[in-house]
Amino acid sequence: MYFDGASNIVGHGVGAVFISPDEKSFPITAKLSFNCTNNIAEYEACVMGLQAAIEKKYEVLEVYGDSALVIYQLRGEWETRDSKLVPYQKYISQLVEQFEKVKFQHLPREDNQIADALATLAAMFGAEVQPIIMGLRDSPAYCANVEEEVDGKPWYDDILQYMKHQQYPEHASENDKRLIRKLAIKT
Repeated sequence: MYFDGASNIVGHGVGAVFISPDEKSFPITAKLSFNCTNNIAEYEACVMGLQAAIEKKYEVLEVYGDSALVIYQLRGEWETRDSKLVPYQKYISQLVEQFEKVKFQHLPREDNQIADALATLAAMFGAEVQPIIMGLRDSPAYCANVEEEVDGKPWYDDILQYMKHQQYPEHASENDKRLIRKLAIKT
């Protein structure tokens, strides 16, 4: 699980993404409707991810975050002094008990881009946004823009006729004629 929090002038958001062993991604995100610091947003993101993992009945979890403060506090390597963060650390300790094994790992920010993007999106949008549907395109959009010819001739027939016979289509406008000439010169 990768997690990240975002706290900026636009708003506050959290994101987490689970990546399965077969490389499938399961993203979650939420807007925070209360004022908070970036560290609180980071903890909120971690909590949201852990709660989702419990709901999904995961037993073993590797947790990655780019906040050194949060990761090292959760690993017990750094003391939690900020009174606003102490309840988060205690709550996450309770959540961790519901797993067989949880491992917290710090990673560089550039390796946490998906969770960062989710948190930033949540911070920027309103409270409820329709699901984002991510498709896959195999070719550039303009390649699919081939219209069916109603006369049964290929799309380049007007250019071909001009090149062979210096004749324009019967109802060609001056702009059409100019375009045909330009295209004929380029071929």
